[in-house]
Amino acid sequence: MVRSSALTLAAAATLAVAAVAAPPASATRADPGRARADRALTYRATARYQRHDAAVRAGYVPDRYCVQDPAGSGALGYPHFRHAYDNSLDPAKPAALFYEDDGHGGKRLLGVQWVVYDRDQDVRTDDDRPTLLGQHFTGPHRGHFPGQPVHYALHLWLWKDNPDGAFQTYNPAVTCRPGTTRPKP
Repeated sequence: MVRSSALTLAAAATLAVAAVAAPPASATRADPGRARADRALTYRATARYQRHDAAVRAGYVPDRYCVQDPAGSGALGYPHFRHAYDNSLDPAKPAALFYEDDGHGGKRLLGVQWVVYDRDQDVRTDDDRPTLLGQHFTGPHRGHFPGQPVHYALHLWLWKDNPDGAFQTYNPAVTCRPGTTRPKP
């Protein structure tokens, strides 16, 4: 059974890597081949996290709440953070994974996020905006929870298609079940 699951995950990762096409037209890096290679590396590195328990064992801490788009057009799902990877620009080490309920009591991996702290902690300046996968990070953003610094973020919906684009913050194809979002203060 374990071998069968491992083979299934390996096959899924191989198919996902094979499905990676040319980078989007919005790519900003000078080397689109590098962006493709980095994206393939992200697929390979996160394939094992299709098993939710593998992500938790690897140090990704689940948030108990599903994050919904405040504008109402989709969600992030359930974030799982590994703060040891904050400030990582390594395609294989995203700081967050996003999951949704799979309808059978488990979680299904949707996408990933990198978080890089703003050098001067001033949301009015962006001279240190990072890039990865041929994309500029969004931000700088104020912290989303107490103690989180001003930061840049890059989302990648690599395990669930996002009709609005692979690098958009929220995915309209993701929903939070009633009662799973953070209560309003």
